[in-house]
Amino acid sequence: MSASSATSPVPAAAGADAVRIDIRRGNPTAEELAAVVAVVTEAYEREAAAAIAEDSPRRSAWEVSARGLRAPLRRDVAWGRFAG
Repeated sequence: MSASSATSPVPAAAGADAVRIDIRRGNPTAEELAAVVAVVTEAYEREAAAAIAEDSPRRSAWEVSARGLRAPLRRDVAWGRFAG
């Protein structure tokens, strides 16, 4: 591994895409890389589990403020003195 930039491929989990880790400084051991991958994976899984959409979405401001449609006009009832 060179000190400037070494690439260490980490074996991918079953069905997952390959992971590429670029080491910018130092010379980590395989155990240290495995620890980093484990910590990042756990953090990602927790975030993904918490990012589940609500079952019943909240009503939008438009839905709350919009009035319902009025009943259709009755054409059979005359208005005032005008019976068409």
